Amino acid sequence: MQASDRFHKIDKDFRNPFARDRDRIIHSGSFRKLEYKTQVFLNHEGDFFRTRLTHSIEVSQIARSITSTLGLNESLAEAIALAHDLGHTPFGHVGGDTLDESLKADGFTNGFEHNFQSFRVVTTLEKRYKAFNGLNLTFATLEGILKHSYPYHKSFLPDSIHEQFDLDKHPSFEAMIVDRADEIAYTSHDIDDGVNSGLITFEDLKESELVREILAKVEAEGVGEENDEMFRYRFSSHLINHLVYSLLEYSQPRLKELDNLTPIGMDPILETKLKKLKKLMFSKMYQHKSIVRKMYAGKQAIKGLYNGLMEEEKMLPEFYYKQLDVRNKHRVIADYIASMSDRYALNFYNEMYGKL
Repeated sequence: MQASDRFHKIDKDFRNPFARDRDRIIHSGSFRKLEYKTQVFLNHEGDFFRTRLTHSIEVSQIARSITSTLGLNESLAEAIALAHDLGHTPFGHVGGDTLDESLKADGFTNGFEHNFQSFRVVTTLEKRYKAFNGLNLTFATLEGILKHSYPYHKSFLPDSIHEQFDLDKHPSFEAMIVDRADEIAYTSHDIDDGVNSGLITFEDLKESELVREILAKVEAEGVGEENDEMFRYRFSSHLINHLVYSLLEYSQPRLKELDNLTPIGMDPILETKLKKLKKLMFSKMYQHKSIVRKMYAGKQAIKGLYNGLMEEEKMLPEFYYKQLDVRNKHRVIADYIASMSDRYALNFYNEMYGKL
């Protein structure tokens, strides 16, 4: 029997349900757009810096490693991780906050929230089947996308969502792991990108006890100067390993405690060190004037797009324009803006206001 004949006889889906979810997410249009959505640096600033796409892949890798070691479902964690940022707007959290403010100013108290938007992307906005909207994902994957941590109280969510997903209960262990993998990934790669860009130095970061501990490990290897690419790589590797191994050591025995509502975590002392490091990064890097200036420009673009499209909805693409007959105009416009890449949003804004 030839190989082609053998494979032809496989008439059932050979993937497990969560692997199928993962594949549907990867092949969605929203996933591809993550390549041109901001993590910290605007996409056009260079090929080195992380985007939402590379970030999602890094989160997925870390989440898979953790779930595998803990004996949990790797494919479920991977699917949640790859989809967790699908609802992000252009220009990172600033874009989402601005869209939220615009909707609320128009009387929409539920505003905009990127976790729920990710859920809406995979259940409503992606169109891959004639009979229904969405990607047809499993309940567990949808729950993990909707709520990463515990507790998840979102009063603006529809009652049907509260009832269906029981938001007063914690999500799956895999979803909790994705939440922590997300934190580990962005902490590590934001330091890497920040040092590489010159926005922050390891000297600045030495205010953090956690950073000093990791630097000691790197320096013991004798890999070079602090501004070298190899040095940054070894720092990121040691930081990720330190946080992952700490999470595994702390969480493994707690998974067996059925009444433990927050079994996934790290030693409280390390949690404090990590919190202080993130606070340091916020003040020294995320609030750097260079970042603030670019995010302010993104904020004005989101405002301008929202106001312009509200005034002249005929600028909407056909797919969104047709939805005006059956859906609220404000939400249709918000969905369209949220779907944009940084580059597309800036180009459309400049075209809309004659800044060619």
